[in-house]
Amino acid sequence: MVDRPKKPSALSATPGLTPQAQVTISHSNDRVSAVLPTGESIEVLLFGATMISWKDAAGNEKLWVSEKAKTDGSKAVRGGVPLVFPVFGTAPDHAATSKLPQHGFARTSRWEFLGKSTSESSSTSGSGDDSVKLDFGLSPSNLSEESRKAWPFQFGLIYSVTLGRGNLNTTIVVRNEGEEAWEFQTLMHTYFRVTDISKVSIAGLESSQYLDKLTAPIPSTATSPSSPLSITGQTDRIYSPAGGPEAPVTIKEGGKDNFSIVRDNLNEVVVWNPWEAGAKATADFWPQDGYKEMICVEAGAVKGWVKLDGGESWEGGQIITSS
Repeated sequence: MVDRPKKPSALSATPGLTPQAQVTISHSNDRVSAVLPTGESIEVLLFGATMISWKDAAGNEKLWVSEKAKTDGSKAVRGGVPLVFPVFGTAPDHAATSKLPQHGFARTSRWEFLGKSTSESSSTSGSGDDSVKLDFGLSPSNLSEESRKAWPFQFGLIYSVTLGRGNLNTTIVVRNEGEEAWEFQTLMHTYFRVTDISKVSIAGLESSQYLDKLTAPIPSTATSPSSPLSITGQTDRIYSPAGGPEAPVTIKEGGKDNFSIVRDNLNEVVVWNPWEAGAKATADFWPQDGYKEMICVEAGAVKGWVKLDGGESWEGGQIITSS
């Protein structure tokens, strides 16, 4: 066999093109997945537009999802990032939302996938897509008859999830499509995955007012100490961080930064962990000791109500950076 001195070099799959983010729709058109060229990925169910996975470039999962979570559209997903709209919890004294179930209908309605967009880093030539944005929409036509009767207003929601290299941006735009004014609350109910809740502390909530929803018979208001928050038992609090939305709220583990959350137009932060008793009392929370590996730190507008007149819009969001 003659060894030719001028062998042709191996051809690349797509000569001249930089790597692109891959977006796929799977599970009978029920799930949208996106993967960056560097390996970061997300998965979003059209049911509730609920994100059920966010992985870094090494494949490490950043979100906690219960092993008994229903992802078939039969009930709200226990874990990931469910969306709360137009009411946080229940509001029996608020006439417009009093007939709605816990946390409203956004997390239990089927959203439309509106498409994707990508951005390429201008500082790194040839590195491929730097981020990918997925857009989802919800309107009255997507709701069940029961939900439309319970909340008979004209509205439009656009929820955008942008996956970047080491960060995640979630944004919701709310528009009043009718002539009649209405009020709403909204929240991004993020379940963060941690290794050991006993080593977790949350910075950025120091010297801040909070509402403790576990005090009976009426939730009490208090001011947090000047040290980071540690989770030592069942926790369900609504914080109004003293530093405002732009000041980061940081989830630390073993003294090291794990996640940093910066909010835009979302003035409250809900901190929730069911602990042992709460986990046992929740049928779809599994494993029962899973509370040791999760913490909910939820950006929202839930203290009072946001009012939109006909034709008005409102936007809020968060940027989560993973260390």
